[in-house]
Amino acid sequence: MTTLEKDTVIEAMKQVYDPEIPINVVDLGLIYDVNVTDGNVHVLMTLTAPGCGMGPAIAADAESKVKGLPFIDDVLIELVWDPIWNQDMMTEDAKL
Repeated sequence: MTTLEKDTVIEAMKQVYDPEIPINVVDLGLIYDVNVTDGNVHVLMTLTAPGCGMGPAIAADAESKVKGLPFIDDVLIELVWDPIWNQDMMTEDAKL
């Protein structure tokens, strides 16, 4: 995977927002890993809380944004809970 491909996916995911927090999922620190292999994208992400009722909607929005990129064949958004998200994972801009 080239850095450009991963960066392109991450930029697309900056259009995904947690509806309860007006900050995108990348700046919130919810994206743990992005792997791109032959047009297939696998994203490991978490939510601000395991019981977040918006989790399926956020994951579906992330999948939709990535699928909208050129040369993408398949997208898997995997919600994980380890490590548990905390505010220290946010970017400096998000913390402001």
